[in-house]
Amino acid sequence: MHKYNISLEVNGVKYYKTVDSRQRLLDFIRDDLRLTGTKEACGEGECGSCAIIMDGKALNSCLILAVEADAAKITTIEGLEINGELDSIQQGFVDEHGVQCGFCIPGFIMTARAALNSNPDLKSSEIRSVVAGNLCRCTGYVKIFKSIEKALRLEKKR
Repeated sequence: MHKYNISLEVNGVKYYKTVDSRQRLLDFIRDDLRLTGTKEACGEGECGSCAIIMDGKALNSCLILAVEADAAKITTIEGLEINGELDSIQQGFVDEHGVQCGFCIPGFIMTARAALNSNPDLKSSEIRSVVAGNLCRCTGYVKIFKSIEKALRLEKKR
């Protein structure tokens, strides 16, 4: 196996690391950086639990090699809170009780945050299509959709 030196920014912190050529970004984030909010459920890019924002786009970190993230700017669920204040998407989930077991929620939050970053005028009617790649095995999605709708309202107030 080959080793590669990479540099990337995760949650505003610059890292210079040596990684194995086959190490997934998900494993790098969880194991090397100890940021365990990013979850692994399927490991095949089907569920969205491992979603992170990389260079402005929500991506499944289980499908990306760490070497492919060289020079990238990454945000994980741990990087959304600023100065003790929850991101509007996180606050929406708190306010609307959008968490059952919580395992898939970081992926939903990161996907919704990336969508809102790229389209500040996101409509409630677009939420289902935005998070279509995220799966939840515990709920009927109603509270998740309500949580994101609440976040849209909170975002407009900020």
